[in-house]
Amino acid sequence: MTVLVLTCEEDLTADMVVAVLHDLGVPLVRLDPADLPGRVHLSADYGTNGFHGYLRTKERMVSLSSLRSVWVRRPGTPGTRAEERSTWLTMESEQALYGMLTSTRARWMNHPAAAAQARYKPWQLHIAQQSGFTVPATLITSFPAVARQFADTYQDLVVKSVSGKHPDDPPLVLPTTRISPDADFTAVAAGPTLLQQHVRKGADIRLTCVGGRLFAARKEADLQEVDSRFAENGVWKPAEVPEHIRRSVATYMTTAQLAYGAFDFAEDANGTWWFLECNQGGQFAFIQLDTDQPIAEAIAAWLAADPLA
Repeated sequence: MTVLVLTCEEDLTADMVVAVLHDLGVPLVRLDPADLPGRVHLSADYGTNGFHGYLRTKERMVSLSSLRSVWVRRPGTPGTRAEERSTWLTMESEQALYGMLTSTRARWMNHPAAAAQARYKPWQLHIAQQSGFTVPATLITSFPAVARQFADTYQDLVVKSVSGKHPDDPPLVLPTTRISPDADFTAVAAGPTLLQQHVRKGADIRLTCVGGRLFAARKEADLQEVDSRFAENGVWKPAEVPEHIRRSVATYMTTAQLAYGAFDFAEDANGTWWFLECNQGGQFAFIQLDTDQPIAEAIAAWLAADPLA
């Protein structure tokens, strides 16, 4: 049976997993949905004999009934590289591709429907609270008076993007920014604003969950940075996962119906892990390179497993 990897051409993180799958002798097809139509072709028959579908790339053709798993890593948008691009073509191609793939019995990492829901930060915070994580006090509002009251209550705040990235080309990463408690919140009325209690952290924690296997890493925080998770200084080191965090991660992943999740925590001076977010498609290569934790091998093993087992 075949593993389908949906990602762009230049994805070093996917390359790590693909190399392991090759070493295991697992058949795989790697394609970028941006190449549909053009370099990728598809066909599906929903006749009297049931569903039969095929995908063809330049290298090979695969029957969809032979798929054991689908890894949605960093796929491009269907129709992006078509000779005559249009919103209509993108919608048609996306519906055809993902509609066909969800008709199979393959396992997903992660299923598009679950992944789409998991990207909503307000939903993440809600599920994190229900799962037992410690979550910083957070407010999402477009009422200046409500923002003012929240600032008066918690004093030390940061402001974040609700969606994560600004849709420029290339997209802009909007940094977490600390704000003064006496700030003017009038501009909050211009759009939903996420305010959060600032956690005075001593370390950043990245916990990668792969089908129930946990890989945690810790890096001393840069006190000069509000968000030091991606600062170039410092080295990630393996970390032990507290039992209550293990239970909360299991609950979160089950509720969110995710097979993969990259959790970010802020560890304070008391050793408490404060939930910041869970990225359903988060990077792991930088963690593996620093810690030698076998995350790529864990992903490959999950993808190679029998979907009916």
